[in-house]
Amino acid sequence: MKSAIKIISAAVVLAVILIGYTKLHKPDRGLPLTELRIGYQPSIHQVAHMISMEKNWWQDGLKGSGIEKITEHQFPSGPPEMTAMLAGEIDIAYVGISPPMTAIYEGLEAKIVAGAQTQGSHLVLRPDINYESPRDLEGLKIATFPPGSVQDTVFRKWLKASSLSAGRDLVIAPMGPGDAISAIKAEVVDGIFLPHPGPAIIEIEGSGKMVLGSGEMWPKHPCCCLLVTENLISRYPNLVKEIVRIHIKASEYAIAHPEEAAKIYAKRMGWAIEKVEYSLKTWDGTWVHDPHPTIEPALEFTRVIYELNKPRYTEYLTEKDLFDTTFYDEVTRLDRGKD
Repeated sequence: MKSAIKIISAAVVLAVILIGYTKLHKPDRGLPLTELRIGYQPSIHQVAHMISMEKNWWQDGLKGSGIEKITEHQFPSGPPEMTAMLAGEIDIAYVGISPPMTAIYEGLEAKIVAGAQTQGSHLVLRPDINYESPRDLEGLKIATFPPGSVQDTVFRKWLKASSLSAGRDLVIAPMGPGDAISAIKAEVVDGIFLPHPGPAIIEIEGSGKMVLGSGEMWPKHPCCCLLVTENLISRYPNLVKEIVRIHIKASEYAIAHPEEAAKIYAKRMGWAIEKVEYSLKTWDGTWVHDPHPTIEPALEFTRVIYELNKPRYTEYLTEKDLFDTTFYDEVTRLDRGKD
């Protein structure tokens, strides 16, 4: 009897050790994955992805993980991008930090594994509109990304803090970047609140003037992030580590070589290089990759989204609901060890 108890106890101890080990070093499971589907938007915020594509870093860096094909899917803003991820159409996404929150409320199983960019949007008004304070927006029609996006969330939070309300004091028109730029050019709207380079392009073409950066509305707010499905995280963790490593490499390249980042963006998006360079001179954005500084402000986003969507949403999302920093931490720890 005693020997049986010892055997059972030893088995339990071994099981605990193995569980702890596999949590740190999960093997890739399931059918081989040969295609990686990446969602992104036509914003300079997400230039890290464009650099990785242009320099073949995705293609070359993920071959060892079995990836034979990289497929890009471009979206006008974050909400439709998250609809695609909910439908299983993309595996990773460069996206604003708030659309995943609303999608997770709707059942999306995905985690933020790295930061991508902070701030970087501007309020632009027609040249004939004088702006001195938030009250000057009363009676105007402002185009921005759809509800749930970073821009819509930041703008509504700032309006509330300024004692203004959409619907009562002004009209917010949800639009993608192309439609919003066309709308202010045609004077269908009085202004736009968009990520760069849209605001700079509007100003340089004479259709509007930048009056307020998003960092002035919400200082140091996170904007874009790198989001990965739980399917990839649980079944292909080694692939996720390589995705994070390449993202860090591309982000560092953009930070160190902004002129080259501008050229790559201009080439891929079809904008004149002068307009893209003007955008980088006038935006208040910063490319980043460390997810840790974004956690606390991201939780502030969850509180804003919760307040804007009561009683539909019944509880706040937590750090555990949103983030998985283990891949970033392991990659940076291993890379530091190589130095």
